[in-house]
Amino acid sequence: MGFRRVAIVGAGITKFVRRAQETPKELAYEAVKMALDSCEMTIKDIDCVALGTAPDAFDGVHMKGEYLIDGAGGFRKPYMRHYVGGGTGVFSPIHGWYHVASGMFDTCLVVAEEKMSTCHPHPAGAFLTIFDHTTEQPIYPTLIWIFAMEMHRYMHTYGITKEEIALVSVKNKKNAMDHPSAQLGEEITVQDVLNSEVMAYPVNRLDISPTSDGAAAIILAAEHVANRITDKPVWIDGIGYSLDTAYWCTRDLCYPDYVEKAARMAYDMAGIREPSKEIHVAEPYDPFSYKELHHMEGLLLCKRGEAAKLTADGVTQRTGNLPICPSGGALGVGNPIAATGLMKIIEIFLQLRGEAGKRQVPGNPTCGLAQAWGDLMQVGTVVVMRR
Repeated sequence: MGFRRVAIVGAGITKFVRRAQETPKELAYEAVKMALDSCEMTIKDIDCVALGTAPDAFDGVHMKGEYLIDGAGGFRKPYMRHYVGGGTGVFSPIHGWYHVASGMFDTCLVVAEEKMSTCHPHPAGAFLTIFDHTTEQPIYPTLIWIFAMEMHRYMHTYGITKEEIALVSVKNKKNAMDHPSAQLGEEITVQDVLNSEVMAYPVNRLDISPTSDGAAAIILAAEHVANRITDKPVWIDGIGYSLDTAYWCTRDLCYPDYVEKAARMAYDMAGIREPSKEIHVAEPYDPFSYKELHHMEGLLLCKRGEAAKLTADGVTQRTGNLPICPSGGALGVGNPIAATGLMKIIEIFLQLRGEAGKRQVPGNPTCGLAQAWGDLMQVGTVVVMRR
């Protein structure tokens, strides 16, 4: 089956905060309106809607897809919800891409929303029941507990120090100071990270992205429509997704195979042979500081165990040879799960159009990538974009 070319032509994103005054519907509406206004379209120009949100428990609303339908612009339109946990925000444009690339629709509004502050006592509680009831739940695993094991395994395998990993938090939080949606943009030091509260060794509080509320939206269009709407379309040239085993105890935690498989799928589609040279700017998912490094390696942007050295050498700074998370990432902008991945898509969209303002990376980038990860920590989602 031949696929049509699909472009991103508009984007909108709310402020990422904790305890937003808006309802989830209102957050979704705000992002949708911003996206439509950005390309001078109206909801009447939209053929279908793809909605991404993580588990209903985060918003505390059962059948959240149905609940959000009017706020997300889906009233009396073909409308479908999807979710793959933290991987949702980058899976959302993949979902929309299929609708348009297949020829079923000419335009698709892609919306991602999460209001996590309404989840009591804490969103992490939603994960207590998702693990295997026989082999995993009896030891009461929490996300931080699991990530601490993964971070420890990663450090031990490649001889990486906590100081080297802390540099990711320092970089991303500083980058976020220039992002208008950012929740935790600030200038911190490696010592600040190391001296922050130990959550579960070796994870400290400043190694972790915050709980956030927020929404994001983009508009996808088939080529003949995109060329009428804008003279700066950003094309989705590669998509990839992969699902590893849900049993995190049975895989080697030092390397994200599911990310590599998703990346190879996207690279094959985009015709990319040397990712480290052909990708000019990237937004890997960084809910924890070490995950940025972990994912850079899974994306084949560097060799295994090399990402920490590239970060220490300044290669991943906005002005470096391979800018990583120029937005500020989940660590700095915030992490309203599904909306975070779409925020990363929007950042690459703006970078490739030269519209990222103070965050703009030098060198006139023409190819970028966004990636997310999640669910039971086994889903990888990747999108490659070009202008």
